[in-house]
Amino acid sequence: MENVKVYSNAEALIRAAAELWVTVLNAALTARARFSVALSGGSTPKALYALLATEEYRTQLDWAHTFIFFGDERCVPPDHPDSNYHMARESLLDHVPVPPDHIYRMRGEVDPEQAAGEYEGFLKALFRGENTRFDLLLLGMGDDGHTASLFPHTPALQEKSRLVVANEIEAKNMRRITLTTRAINSAANIAFLVSGAAKAERLRDVLKGDYQPEHLPAQLIKPENGQLMWLVDQAAAALL
Repeated sequence: MENVKVYSNAEALIRAAAELWVTVLNAALTARARFSVALSGGSTPKALYALLATEEYRTQLDWAHTFIFFGDERCVPPDHPDSNYHMARESLLDHVPVPPDHIYRMRGEVDPEQAAGEYEGFLKALFRGENTRFDLLLLGMGDDGHTASLFPHTPALQEKSRLVVANEIEAKNMRRITLTTRAINSAANIAFLVSGAAKAERLRDVLKGDYQPEHLPAQLIKPENGQLMWLVDQAAAALL
């Protein structure tokens, strides 16, 4: 089984995720004087961001050398309630001294193909043509097995060369912008944050079931040269 760490409840899971952030940040700053993190949407990551914004964490973290990215985005303006950027800004970014020019959002308000191309350009420029290797990449998992905006049976699952794509999700009649598996699997540390009994059956399928990534896209997350961690609470882990 994957590297799965089970916590007594969602609060303990979030605390562990915050400590992981601290550990990876400090190691990254020692190695190269900058920390790059890709954020996820969702209620569990939102709770993490709120904890990081408290005085306990805000004052001990080096925000000046932190670079913020996003794993995916909905095709909405940045002030829209459904925007991942909006959620991250309200819960974390407005409360910590991260330099504004260190925050790289996906532009959900423009044509998604254009936004994906722009974001890929940002990544290639910032990582200077090397593999896009985030120090830490946070992911959630939907009850359908999707992660980022890699939904079951969608075109983005087949993408092998691009770093960022616009993904057509016919089952939900929507388009989204998302990092591809190539970009995600290049990260140094990938952490899934999964909580709640509603996720238990799907988590079991992803971790212990047959390999069927078209149906369960979270199974595609296998870092090439990094660490994959599943931080889950007891409710989500009930069927493991």
